[in-house]
Amino acid sequence: VPEDTTVEKLKERCLKHCVPGSLEDPKTVTHHKLIHATSEKVLTDTKTVLEENIQDRDVLLLIKKRAPPPLPKMADVSAEEKRKQEQKAPDKDAILKATANLPSRNVDRTVAHHNMRDFQTELRKILVSLIEVAQKLLALNPDAVELFKKANAMLDEDEEDRVDEIALRQLTEMGFPESRAVKALRLNHMSVTQAMEWLIEHADDPTVDTPLPGQTPSEATAEAGASSAEATAGPSSEAAGEEAKDELTEIFKKIRRKREFRPDPRAVIALMEMGFDEKEVVDALRVNNNQQNAACEWLLGDRKPSPEDLDKGIDTNSPLFQAILENPVVQLGLTNPKTLLAFEDMLENPLNSTQWMNDPETGPVMLQISRIFQTLNRT
Repeated sequence: VPEDTTVEKLKERCLKHCVPGSLEDPKTVTHHKLIHATSEKVLTDTKTVLEENIQDRDVLLLIKKRAPPPLPKMADVSAEEKRKQEQKAPDKDAILKATANLPSRNVDRTVAHHNMRDFQTELRKILVSLIEVAQKLLALNPDAVELFKKANAMLDEDEEDRVDEIALRQLTEMGFPESRAVKALRLNHMSVTQAMEWLIEHADDPTVDTPLPGQTPSEATAEAGASSAEATAGPSSEAAGEEAKDELTEIFKKIRRKREFRPDPRAVIALMEMGFDEKEVVDALRVNNNQQNAACEWLLGDRKPSPEDLDKGIDTNSPLFQAILENPVVQLGLTNPKTLLAFEDMLENPLNSTQWMNDPETGPVMLQISRIFQTLNRT
């Protein structure tokens, strides 16, 4: 093939050779393309053999171009648009226009809030009583001590008080003192940017190095270490059964201590600035799941439920509790140490309940408890 032959001419020759009679339709050439087999490059029609660097014995592929998708008919486009408009949620103006003639009513939000609080309070009581049942059932399991040693070790590894090491290093490399950087990260949910802004903003604040309320990292670390060390000591051969039971009780206590409520440091500071002391602020946040506004209302109101009410269980003879205990999914779940850990965690940190609801092992148990509660409490 001469070097000045265009790719288009080459295509014509190929078509003439491969598909006899195809050149009668002039569009046939444009509907095909030539591809260089080795480089997989699509050759340009207007370029020459020399320009495309085609050598003797190179293999070229003649391929029919894929037909473009047909354009939708206008009627179809209109129908699709109409369907989208019909399914679209109304905007605020449309809602106001549609409801303009309706009489206005004052919705009593306190009733809705009270019902929600009743649900949370009742659920806490159920969890408190279920923990007692789970502890008794798990104490009968010969592998219970081993299972809980593993659980205890897992909690040691997953201490929520730990600070993101990478974020901390970034701040210390910028020149901020470590203790101050730790405080800034805890106050800003481990965000380096927000922590840096806080550190710059409070650089001249005399209280910048004051430890956060409720935070005693050294004690927490020491206790965790002690717990871990104690928990690894197995029962002696003498009175092994009794020792195992005592050890299990101790492990339960240690797990409970690790699950202690952690107040939101920002909320503690904000509420203490209003004049409340630290203990009552922590109590308020514990009762109200770390919600600052609800805690403020509790502090200014009748302070019900009290922190002591949070540790009370449900009437174990009540139809609700009996229905929960008779559920096969709950019964099976209560023999799993992870369920007990989940209950303990939800008691002390209710905001973690979503994590346990999504867990493949504890989720089904929580779903059944929720369903039974809703079934027996319909008004």
